[in-house]
Amino acid sequence: MIHIRLALPADAPDMAEIHMRSWEAAYKDIIPADYIREKNATRPALWESLITEDNMIYHIIEKDGQPVGLLCIAPPQEDDLDESFHELQGLYLHPDYYRQGIGTLAMAFAYENARASAKTNMIVWALAENIDALRFYEACGFKPDGKQQTRDYGREHIVIRMRKNL
Repeated sequence: MIHIRLALPADAPDMAEIHMRSWEAAYKDIIPADYIREKNATRPALWESLITEDNMIYHIIEKDGQPVGLLCIAPPQEDDLDESFHELQGLYLHPDYYRQGIGTLAMAFAYENARASAKTNMIVWALAENIDALRFYEACGFKPDGKQQTRDYGREHIVIRMRKNL
């Protein structure tokens, strides 16, 4: 059984672990290994600071009571989007739980969360080189909207914005 709920401060260590293992698996052939190691070293402190009692955007995904993923849904950070948008700022699963339908259930949860906030559109940013992520988002109904950025993840990477009408 899959359960998604707001994360509590006690969930921070599990969220850090999931984030680290997910980056190692998903980005191993995309982002330099040294950069992944460097970022992963900061994850425990990062999640300790992010998950507060006032948390309203970070969710933990559990399967049979065990933490297996994390999800962040929040207003977009871009100025070119109106108030009808919500952003999937992160969806990470522990690699042991890839391709079990959990990501699809998490996306359905994200859509319902956005609709409950009166949002009619959702965006997500994805690395242009992350073919698996792009295929997943496309299967969920997202399409590139033409906006892209260059970000430094140990070297320059193109990230593309994808959009879905809810």
